[in-house]
Amino acid sequence: MSYVLQYGQVWPYLPRLLEGALLSIQIAVLAFSGGLLIGTACAAVKSFGPRWAVAAVGVYVTFFVNTPQLVQIYFLYFVLPDSGILLSSYNAVLLGMTLNAGAYLTEIQRAGFESSRRSEIEAAEVLGFSRLQQIRYVILPHVARVLFPPLSNHFIIMTLGTSMASVFGVEELTGEALNVNALTFRSVEVFTITAGIYVVLTLVASTLLALFGRYAFRVRTRAA
Repeated sequence: MSYVLQYGQVWPYLPRLLEGALLSIQIAVLAFSGGLLIGTACAAVKSFGPRWAVAAVGVYVTFFVNTPQLVQIYFLYFVLPDSGILLSSYNAVLLGMTLNAGAYLTEIQRAGFESSRRSEIEAAEVLGFSRLQQIRYVILPHVARVLFPPLSNHFIIMTLGTSMASVFGVEELTGEALNVNALTFRSVEVFTITAGIYVVLTLVASTLLALFGRYAFRVRTRAA
């Protein structure tokens, strides 16, 4: 029994898939941005904070790094309502991905903080810089240059990871693909097109990030 490809039955639904792709990018950008803020703050605490704060950040990072992201979102979506906190599918996915990203980005940025040149920090101390001024004017510019490539890679991973939002009924790219597949029953055609859109998304994002890093931080990264 041979399978005959009939992409003509799927092409009319391409706008729906593209709308889903835009939602995937939106989730990835918002979750990464929030995670970057959390990661920067937590990395600063782990590097310069008091012991109790370092311990608290350590618990947060350990939990989110060592448990599946899907389970974390399940917790937010299904368990929090028992405590009177009701989140929509979109908000549960966004919050879960943000907290997960924050944990991973904490570890990534902590490594960048520790790679800062001691001589530059000592010079800042001699000039009378406060700890916050040292972080802002000495450490963060160094971290931005050193960590831009791994941060860019993590954003690409997060973009692909938005596909799990379909489990919760969020109609991002994979969610829309499942909807179109249910309407057309052309699984091969639907998911090959969906895979192609993901490839385009990641290639475009990689190229834009490489160009941004090159001109903003003088980081020589190779576009995908």
